[in-house]
Amino acid sequence: MHQLPRFVRHMAPLAAGATAALALSLAMGGSAVAGPNTVSGPTSDPACFVPVDENGTYFQWGAHSAPYKIALVNGFIANDWRVQMIAVAKAYAAQPSVAADLAEFKVISVGEDIAAQIAAANNFIDQGFDAIIVNANNTAAFGSVVRKANDANTVVLSFDNVIDDPNQIAINVDQTGLGRAAAQFLLDNSTADPANFLHVRGPSGQPVDIARNTGFHEVLDASGRTVTVVDVVGNWAPGDAQKVTADAIAAGGVFDGMYVQGGSQGATTALLDSGHPAIPIAGETENAFRQICNDEGLTCQSAGTGPAQSSVTIKTAIAALEGEVIPQQIALPTSIAFSPFKEGVDVFPELPGAFFAGNNFPDCNIGFTSEELASQTGENN
Repeated sequence: MHQLPRFVRHMAPLAAGATAALALSLAMGGSAVAGPNTVSGPTSDPACFVPVDENGTYFQWGAHSAPYKIALVNGFIANDWRVQMIAVAKAYAAQPSVAADLAEFKVISVGEDIAAQIAAANNFIDQGFDAIIVNANNTAAFGSVVRKANDANTVVLSFDNVIDDPNQIAINVDQTGLGRAAAQFLLDNSTADPANFLHVRGPSGQPVDIARNTGFHEVLDASGRTVTVVDVVGNWAPGDAQKVTADAIAAGGVFDGMYVQGGSQGATTALLDSGHPAIPIAGETENAFRQICNDEGLTCQSAGTGPAQSSVTIKTAIAALEGEVIPQQIALPTSIAFSPFKEGVDVFPELPGAFFAGNNFPDCNIGFTSEELASQTGENN
Protein backbone atom coordinates (compact mmCIF):
# COMPACT_ATOMS: atom_id res chain seq x y z
CA MET A 1 0.00 0.00 0.00
CA HIS A 2 1.06 3.60 -0.55
CA GLN A 3 1.77 5.82 2.46
CA LEU A 4 -0.64 8.73 2.76
CA PRO A 5 0.92 11.96 1.46
CA ARG A 6 2.10 14.53 4.01
CA PHE A 7 -0.70 16.98 3.27
CA VAL A 8 -3.30 14.31 4.15
CA ARG A 9 -1.62 13.51 7.46
CA HIS A 10 -1.70 17.18 8.40
CA MET A 11 -5.33 17.92 7.41
CA ALA A 12 -7.83 18.90 10.07
CA PRO A 13 -9.89 15.91 11.23
CA LEU A 14 -12.57 14.90 8.77
CA ALA A 15 -15.75 13.05 9.41
CA ALA A 16 -14.94 9.41 9.98
CA GLY A 17 -16.71 8.20 6.85
CA ALA A 18 -15.00 10.73 4.62
CA THR A 19 -11.61 9.88 6.10
CA ALA A 20 -12.07 6.20 5.42
CA ALA A 21 -13.15 6.86 1.85
CA LEU A 22 -10.13 9.11 1.27
CA ALA A 23 -7.72 6.55 2.69
CA LEU A 24 -9.21 3.82 0.50
CA SER A 25 -8.90 6.02 -2.59
CA LEU A 26 -5.24 6.78 -1.87
CA ALA A 27 -4.42 3.18 -1.12
CA MET A 28 -5.81 2.25 -4.53
CA GLY A 29 -3.49 4.78 -6.20
CA GLY A 30 -5.76 7.83 -6.24
CA SER A 31 -4.84 11.34 -5.19
CA ALA A 32 -6.52 14.03 -3.15
CA VAL A 33 -4.94 16.92 -5.09
CA ALA A 34 -3.30 17.41 -8.45
CA GLY A 35 -0.68 20.06 -7.88
CA PRO A 36 -0.81 23.60 -6.58
CA ASN A 37 -3.76 25.94 -6.33
CA THR A 38 -3.86 28.74 -8.87
CA VAL A 39 -4.22 32.00 -6.95
CA SER A 40 -3.90 35.74 -7.39
CA GLY A 41 -0.64 37.63 -6.95
CA PRO A 42 1.40 39.33 -5.79
CA THR A 43 3.98 37.18 -4.05
CA SER A 44 5.23 37.88 -0.53
CA ASP A 45 8.74 38.63 -1.90
CA PRO A 46 8.18 40.72 -5.05
CA ALA A 47 11.80 41.90 -5.23
CA CYS A 48 13.12 38.34 -5.59
CA PHE A 49 10.24 36.42 -7.14
CA VAL A 50 9.71 38.71 -10.13
CA PRO A 51 7.06 37.33 -12.50
CA VAL A 52 7.78 37.15 -16.20
CA ASP A 53 4.26 38.53 -16.63
CA GLU A 54 2.53 40.36 -13.77
CA ASN A 55 -0.77 39.11 -15.17
CA GLY A 56 0.52 35.55 -15.40
CA THR A 57 -0.22 32.51 -13.26
CA TYR A 58 0.56 32.35 -9.54
CA PHE A 59 0.75 29.09 -7.55
CA GLN A 60 0.27 28.18 -3.91
CA TRP A 61 0.87 24.81 -2.33
CA GLY A 62 -0.36 23.78 1.08
CA ALA A 63 2.40 24.32 3.63
CA HIS A 64 4.65 21.33 4.26
CA SER A 65 6.15 20.60 7.67
CA ALA A 66 9.72 21.85 8.05
CA PRO A 67 12.52 20.93 7.82
CA TYR A 68 12.29 19.98 4.15
CA LYS A 69 13.91 17.42 1.87
CA ILE A 70 14.97 18.97 -1.43
CA ALA A 71 16.80 17.34 -4.36
CA LEU A 72 18.62 18.94 -7.29
CA VAL A 73 18.50 16.66 -10.35
CA ASN A 74 21.05 17.91 -12.86
CA GLY A 75 21.82 16.47 -16.27
CA PHE A 76 24.86 17.66 -18.24
CA ILE A 77 27.88 18.34 -15.97
CA ALA A 78 30.97 18.52 -18.18
CA ASN A 79 31.77 22.22 -17.99
CA ASP A 80 32.81 24.79 -15.42
CA TRP A 81 29.43 26.55 -15.30
CA ARG A 82 27.59 23.39 -14.25
CA VAL A 83 30.22 22.55 -11.64
CA GLN A 84 30.01 26.05 -10.18
CA MET A 85 26.19 25.96 -10.33
CA ILE A 86 26.17 22.88 -8.10
CA ALA A 87 28.86 24.26 -5.80
CA VAL A 88 26.83 27.45 -5.35
CA ALA A 89 23.70 25.41 -4.58
CA LYS A 90 25.57 23.45 -1.92
CA ALA A 91 27.05 26.64 -0.48
CA TYR A 92 23.62 28.22 -0.22
CA ALA A 93 22.11 25.11 1.39
CA ALA A 94 24.96 25.18 3.94
CA GLN A 95 24.34 28.77 5.04
CA PRO A 96 22.94 28.59 8.59
CA SER A 97 19.68 30.41 7.86
CA VAL A 98 18.97 28.05 4.96
CA ALA A 99 20.28 24.85 6.56
CA ALA A 100 17.80 25.36 9.40
CA ASP A 101 14.97 24.75 6.90
CA LEU A 102 16.53 21.65 5.34
CA ALA A 103 16.39 18.09 6.63
CA GLU A 104 18.29 16.97 3.53
CA PHE A 105 19.67 18.51 0.35
CA LYS A 106 20.69 15.99 -2.31
CA VAL A 107 22.44 16.59 -5.64
CA ILE A 108 22.72 14.15 -8.52
CA SER A 109 24.07 14.68 -12.04
CA VAL A 110 23.26 12.01 -14.61
CA GLY A 111 25.04 13.26 -17.74
CA GLU A 112 23.12 13.71 -20.99
CA ASP A 113 20.90 10.62 -20.53
CA ILE A 114 17.31 11.92 -20.54
CA ALA A 115 15.81 8.65 -19.30
CA ALA A 116 18.28 8.54 -16.40
CA GLN A 117 17.37 12.08 -15.36
CA ILE A 118 13.65 11.27 -15.43
CA ALA A 119 14.27 8.13 -13.39
CA ALA A 120 16.30 10.07 -10.82
CA ALA A 121 13.54 12.65 -10.40
CA ASN A 122 10.91 9.96 -10.02
CA ASN A 123 13.06 8.19 -7.44
CA PHE A 124 13.21 11.30 -5.25
CA ILE A 125 9.44 11.66 -5.51
CA ASP A 126 9.04 8.02 -4.45
CA GLN A 127 11.33 8.71 -1.47
CA GLY A 128 8.98 11.44 -0.27
CA PHE A 129 11.11 14.48 -1.04
CA ASP A 130 9.25 17.75 -0.58
CA ALA A 131 10.67 19.46 -3.66
CA ILE A 132 12.56 18.43 -6.81
CA ILE A 133 14.69 20.95 -8.72
CA VAL A 134 15.56 20.10 -12.34
CA ASN A 135 17.98 21.50 -14.92
CA ALA A 136 16.45 19.55 -17.77
CA ASN A 137 18.31 17.67 -20.48
CA ASN A 138 15.15 17.91 -22.58
CA THR A 139 12.51 20.50 -21.76
CA ALA A 140 9.64 18.53 -23.32
CA ALA A 141 10.36 15.19 -21.63
CA PHE A 142 9.30 15.85 -18.04
CA GLY A 143 5.53 16.08 -18.25
CA SER A 144 5.09 12.70 -16.57
CA VAL A 145 7.46 13.74 -13.76
CA VAL A 146 5.46 16.91 -13.12
CA ARG A 147 2.18 14.96 -13.04
CA LYS A 148 3.60 12.37 -10.66
CA ALA A 149 5.04 15.07 -8.41
CA ASN A 150 1.77 16.97 -8.27
CA ASP A 151 -0.11 13.78 -7.42
CA ALA A 152 2.36 13.25 -4.55
CA ASN A 153 2.20 16.92 -3.42
CA THR A 154 5.88 17.36 -4.34
CA VAL A 155 6.87 20.79 -5.61
CA VAL A 156 8.71 20.75 -8.96
CA LEU A 157 10.90 23.65 -10.04
CA SER A 158 13.17 23.99 -13.06
CA PHE A 159 15.85 26.51 -13.99
CA ASP A 160 18.34 27.23 -16.77
CA ASN A 161 16.93 24.55 -19.11
CA VAL A 162 13.36 24.89 -17.87
CA ILE A 163 10.69 22.21 -18.15
CA ASP A 164 8.07 22.94 -20.79
CA ASP A 165 5.06 22.31 -18.55
CA PRO A 166 2.79 24.99 -17.02
CA ASN A 167 2.20 23.00 -13.81
CA GLN A 168 5.62 23.63 -12.27
CA ILE A 169 7.71 26.67 -11.36
CA ALA A 170 10.11 27.84 -14.08
CA ILE A 171 13.02 30.11 -13.11
CA ASN A 172 15.23 31.47 -15.84
CA VAL A 173 16.84 34.39 -17.58
CA ASP A 174 15.94 35.31 -21.13
CA GLN A 175 18.18 32.89 -23.02
CA THR A 176 16.86 34.03 -26.38
CA GLY A 177 17.60 37.59 -25.28
CA LEU A 178 21.22 36.68 -24.61
CA GLY A 179 21.54 35.50 -28.20
CA ARG A 180 19.95 38.72 -29.42
CA ALA A 181 22.34 40.81 -27.32
CA ALA A 182 25.35 38.95 -28.75
CA ALA A 183 24.21 39.52 -32.32
CA GLN A 184 23.55 43.21 -31.75
CA PHE A 185 26.96 43.67 -30.13
CA LEU A 186 28.75 42.08 -33.09
CA LEU A 187 26.74 44.11 -35.59
CA ASP A 188 27.42 47.33 -33.69
CA ASN A 189 31.15 46.67 -33.48
CA SER A 190 31.81 45.34 -36.98
CA THR A 191 31.38 47.41 -40.13
CA ALA A 192 31.86 44.45 -42.48
CA ASP A 193 29.07 43.90 -45.01
CA PRO A 194 28.99 41.13 -45.98
CA ALA A 195 30.16 39.88 -42.57
CA ASN A 196 31.37 36.46 -41.48
CA PHE A 197 30.73 35.55 -37.82
CA LEU A 198 31.96 32.49 -35.93
CA HIS A 199 29.42 31.02 -33.48
CA VAL A 200 30.89 28.65 -30.88
CA ARG A 201 27.82 26.82 -29.66
CA GLY A 202 26.88 24.59 -26.72
CA PRO A 203 26.10 20.87 -26.74
CA SER A 204 23.85 19.85 -29.61
CA GLY A 205 20.20 19.63 -28.61
CA GLN A 206 20.57 21.47 -25.30
CA PRO A 207 17.61 23.87 -24.88
CA VAL A 208 19.78 26.84 -23.83
CA ASP A 209 21.93 26.45 -26.95
CA ILE A 210 18.83 26.32 -29.15
CA ALA A 211 17.31 29.42 -27.51
CA ARG A 212 20.49 31.47 -27.76
CA ASN A 213 21.01 30.45 -31.37
CA THR A 214 17.43 31.43 -32.18
CA GLY A 215 17.88 34.89 -30.69
CA PHE A 216 21.24 35.33 -32.41
CA HIS A 217 19.77 34.65 -35.84
CA GLU A 218 16.62 36.72 -35.20
CA VAL A 219 18.70 39.88 -34.88
CA LEU A 220 21.08 39.03 -37.72
CA ASP A 221 18.21 38.21 -40.07
CA ALA A 222 16.43 41.47 -39.23
CA SER A 223 19.55 43.63 -39.59
CA GLY A 224 19.37 44.09 -43.34
CA ARG A 225 23.04 43.16 -43.62
CA THR A 226 24.49 40.13 -45.33
CA VAL A 227 25.88 37.90 -42.59
CA THR A 228 27.28 34.38 -42.86
CA VAL A 229 27.48 32.36 -39.63
CA VAL A 230 29.92 29.48 -39.20
CA ASP A 231 28.71 27.16 -36.42
CA VAL A 232 31.09 24.99 -34.39
CA VAL A 233 30.26 23.01 -31.24
CA GLY A 234 32.37 23.97 -28.22
CA ASN A 235 30.18 22.26 -25.60
CA TRP A 236 30.39 25.36 -23.33
CA ALA A 237 33.84 24.04 -22.30
CA PRO A 238 37.12 26.00 -22.67
CA GLY A 239 39.14 23.11 -24.08
CA ASP A 240 36.53 22.13 -26.65
CA ALA A 241 35.88 25.76 -27.59
CA GLN A 242 39.60 26.37 -28.06
CA LYS A 243 39.99 23.35 -30.33
CA VAL A 244 37.01 24.02 -32.61
CA THR A 245 37.93 27.70 -32.92
CA ALA A 246 41.52 26.82 -33.83
CA ASP A 247 40.24 24.28 -36.36
CA ALA A 248 37.87 26.83 -37.93
CA ILE A 249 40.68 29.33 -38.38
CA ALA A 250 43.13 26.68 -39.61
CA ALA A 251 40.59 25.71 -42.27
CA GLY A 252 40.93 29.18 -43.72
CA GLY A 253 38.26 30.97 -41.73
CA VAL A 254 38.57 34.73 -41.51
CA PHE A 255 35.95 36.22 -39.22
CA ASP A 256 34.54 39.65 -38.49
CA GLY A 257 33.16 38.75 -35.06
CA MET A 258 32.76 35.79 -32.73
CA TYR A 259 29.97 34.70 -30.38
CA VAL A 260 30.98 32.12 -27.77
CA GLN A 261 28.14 30.68 -25.69
CA GLY A 262 30.54 29.18 -23.15
CA GLY A 263 34.23 28.35 -22.87
CA SER A 264 34.90 31.91 -24.01
CA GLN A 265 38.48 32.01 -22.69
CA GLY A 266 39.36 28.94 -24.77
CA ALA A 267 37.95 30.33 -28.00
CA THR A 268 39.60 33.72 -27.40
CA THR A 269 42.96 32.07 -26.68
CA ALA A 270 42.72 30.15 -29.96
CA LEU A 271 41.96 33.36 -31.83
CA LEU A 272 44.98 35.12 -30.34
CA ASP A 273 47.34 32.15 -30.78
CA SER A 274 46.42 31.87 -34.47
CA GLY A 275 47.43 35.43 -35.24
CA HIS A 276 43.91 36.20 -36.48
CA PRO A 277 43.19 39.95 -36.51
CA ALA A 278 41.40 41.30 -33.44
CA ILE A 279 37.61 41.15 -33.75
CA PRO A 280 34.69 41.91 -31.43
CA ILE A 281 33.85 38.96 -29.19
CA ALA A 282 30.58 38.26 -27.38
CA GLY A 283 31.24 35.70 -24.67
CA GLU A 284 29.95 34.30 -21.39
CA THR A 285 30.80 35.57 -17.89
CA GLU A 286 33.99 33.59 -17.26
CA ASN A 287 36.57 35.43 -15.18
CA ALA A 288 39.43 34.33 -17.47
CA PHE A 289 37.65 35.62 -20.56
CA ARG A 290 37.26 39.05 -18.98
CA GLN A 291 40.90 39.04 -17.90
CA ILE A 292 42.08 38.20 -21.43
CA CYS A 293 39.90 40.95 -22.91
CA ASN A 294 41.46 43.47 -20.51
CA ASP A 295 45.03 42.25 -20.98
CA GLU A 296 44.80 42.23 -24.78
CA GLY A 297 42.70 45.37 -25.18
CA LEU A 298 39.94 43.46 -26.97
CA THR A 299 36.42 44.67 -27.67
CA CYS A 300 34.28 42.28 -25.64
CA GLN A 301 30.79 41.79 -24.31
CA SER A 302 30.44 39.32 -21.43
CA ALA A 303 26.90 38.16 -20.73
CA GLY A 304 25.31 35.15 -19.10
CA THR A 305 22.97 33.60 -16.63
CA GLY A 306 24.97 33.30 -13.42
CA PRO A 307 25.43 29.88 -11.82
CA ALA A 308 23.80 31.16 -8.62
CA GLN A 309 20.37 30.85 -10.19
CA SER A 310 20.45 27.40 -8.55
CA SER A 311 20.42 29.10 -5.15
CA VAL A 312 17.48 31.31 -6.15
CA THR A 313 15.62 28.14 -7.10
CA ILE A 314 16.29 26.63 -3.66
CA LYS A 315 15.02 29.82 -2.01
CA THR A 316 11.90 29.62 -4.19
CA ALA A 317 11.36 25.97 -3.27
CA ILE A 318 11.50 26.75 0.44
CA ALA A 319 9.03 29.62 0.01
CA ALA A 320 6.65 27.36 -1.91
CA LEU A 321 6.91 24.67 0.79
CA GLU A 322 6.08 27.32 3.39
CA GLY A 323 2.82 27.98 1.55
CA GLU A 324 3.86 31.29 -0.02
CA VAL A 325 2.38 32.55 -3.30
CA ILE A 326 4.88 32.02 -6.15
CA PRO A 327 4.75 33.12 -9.82
CA GLN A 328 4.68 30.16 -12.20
CA GLN A 329 7.40 31.87 -14.25
CA ILE A 330 10.09 33.84 -12.44
CA ALA A 331 12.42 36.17 -14.35
CA LEU A 332 16.02 36.51 -13.19
CA PRO A 333 18.19 39.47 -14.19
CA THR A 334 20.77 39.04 -16.93
CA SER A 335 24.40 39.90 -16.25
CA ILE A 336 25.97 41.93 -19.09
CA ALA A 337 29.25 43.83 -18.92
CA PHE A 338 31.59 45.35 -21.51
CA SER A 339 35.35 45.71 -21.75
CA PRO A 340 37.37 47.14 -20.20
CA PHE A 341 36.10 45.26 -17.14
CA LYS A 342 36.48 46.85 -13.72
CA GLU A 343 38.58 44.88 -11.23
CA GLY A 344 36.72 43.82 -8.13
CA VAL A 345 33.37 44.47 -9.80
CA ASP A 346 33.38 42.74 -13.19
CA VAL A 347 36.65 40.79 -13.10
CA PHE A 348 38.48 39.20 -10.16
CA PRO A 349 42.22 38.56 -10.65
CA GLU A 350 42.50 36.77 -7.30
CA LEU A 351 39.89 34.14 -8.27
CA PRO A 352 40.32 31.19 -10.68
CA GLY A 353 39.89 31.81 -14.37
CA ALA A 354 37.05 29.28 -14.48
CA PHE A 355 35.06 31.36 -11.99
CA PHE A 356 31.81 32.77 -13.40
CA ALA A 357 30.78 36.26 -12.33
CA GLY A 358 27.21 36.97 -11.31
CA ASN A 359 26.83 34.79 -8.20
CA ASN A 360 25.09 37.37 -6.04
CA PHE A 361 21.40 38.23 -6.21
CA PRO A 362 21.01 41.14 -3.77
CA ASP A 363 17.25 41.40 -4.34
CA CYS A 364 16.96 37.83 -3.05
CA ASN A 365 19.39 38.42 -0.18
CA ILE A 366 21.69 35.84 -1.76
CA GLY A 367 25.45 36.28 -1.76
CA PHE A 368 28.62 34.29 -1.23
CA THR A 369 32.20 34.74 -0.18
CA SER A 370 34.93 33.17 -2.26
CA GLU A 371 35.68 30.90 0.71
CA GLU A 372 32.12 29.56 0.73
CA LEU A 373 32.30 28.69 -2.95
CA ALA A 374 35.80 27.20 -2.70
CA SER A 375 34.63 24.84 0.05
CA GLN A 376 32.11 23.11 -2.25
CA THR A 377 32.39 20.82 -5.27
CA GLY A 378 30.22 19.83 -8.18
CA GLU A 379 30.07 16.19 -7.12
CA ASN A 380 26.97 14.21 -6.19
CA ASN A 381 26.26 13.89 -2.51
